Amino acid sequence: MIDIYILELLVIGLLLLAVTLGSGWIARLPLSFALIYLLVGIVLGPYGIGLIQLRRDDVFNAHVLERLTEFVVIVSVFSCGLKIVRPFKLGVWDITIRLIGLLMPISIFALAIVGKLFLNMDWGSAILLGAILAPTDPVLASEVQLTDTKDKDELRFGLTSEGGLNDALAFPFVYFGIYALKDSNWNNWFKQWVAVDLIWAIASGIVMGILVGKAIVWIDRKIQKRRSADQLMEDFVAISIILITYALTEIINGYGFLAVFIAGLVTQRSYRNPEKPLAQLEFIERLEKLLEIATILLLGSILLFPQMLKYGTQSLLVIVLLFFIIRPVGVWISTIGMRPVNSPRRSLHLGTRWLLGWFGIRGVGSLYYLAYAFGHGLKDEIGELIAWITYTTIVASVIVHGISSTPLMNWYESTIANQKKSTPRATVDEFE
Repeated sequence: MIDIYILELLVIGLLLLAVTLGSGWIARLPLSFALIYLLVGIVLGPYGIGLIQLRRDDVFNAHVLERLTEFVVIVSVFSCGLKIVRPFKLGVWDITIRLIGLLMPISIFALAIVGKLFLNMDWGSAILLGAILAPTDPVLASEVQLTDTKDKDELRFGLTSEGGLNDALAFPFVYFGIYALKDSNWNNWFKQWVAVDLIWAIASGIVMGILVGKAIVWIDRKIQKRRSADQLMEDFVAISIILITYALTEIINGYGFLAVFIAGLVTQRSYRNPEKPLAQLEFIERLEKLLEIATILLLGSILLFPQMLKYGTQSLLVIVLLFFIIRPVGVWISTIGMRPVNSPRRSLHLGTRWLLGWFGIRGVGSLYYLAYAFGHGLKDEIGELIAWITYTTIVASVIVHGISSTPLMNWYESTIANQKKSTPRATVDEFE
């Protein structure tokens, strides 16, 4: 009898071959690679041929899912940081500040209100639901993010920087929800939450990202002057930066996701040879694609249709409100009066604001936070409700955003982006 593991390797190998050789055709279709991986995962799961039998209610498997998604996120946020070459000026990062400082809290508390008023949750579990679903995904959103370090498009920059930061900065609210689940008396833990999980963890994440990123690049440059490393091994410096930054930051109770994103920004600026971070980015993006395949395959394999139908009404309510009201209205509020960088326009183009509101893609970050919550107190019926709302929301995002991303971005590039390129600049280019 053939070993199941060998069959799994065969299927994954065939999948990789198919999406690689067919990537030229797939890229032109209103179809995302993630949707293909999801469908294959369903086929490999219990509703298909049963090659993957990963169940979330198994403690070991839940831990595996948490660690896998954790690694995928830190690789992806580092990739986001490496793509960004904008100077550290408040005006240049205005869109990011608005999407993180205004939009994310609006999304979290709007979802919490939905959970409280319509899903019969207490405030702790409702805020936890909001924190799990509010972050946009840096993994599945690659088609709408910056394409390379020379891309200065405002829409792509906003989505890239948002995806790189909000997977870290949703963590305080995840902790808030977990604390509230364990102890409904907020006075017992609120001050500690503010001091440790809000102030200290964010500040230490920023500092560690800067220090570790600069230190490793400095060491790399010094050693390379004396004896060059093997060219095939050089790209592994990027993995070293990711792992060391994340581990050291987590040891001191900082937010490792935030530190890794900051380290990516610092790494991009610290090398004198611009080819170094470019080579690292190419390597990291390839790794990111492989990890995306593994994660979405697992998501497809753990879907159980009876549970999705059981919580279908609640999930549909959250999906409709999040995709069509909370995110778009939140973006509209957050971008009021915003003037785009490097443009004579007095306000952000309405089409750009609309696309920012639509491309709130949910994915691996939400999976990680869900798995983390299950490891830290989320359980019973409320745990099942939050879990299946999260799974269904991610599936819906993979489908609707995956189908719409190619035609909408093609429309954006042919109309709004080209219009901006052809418009004479009234101000000095802030990137020069």
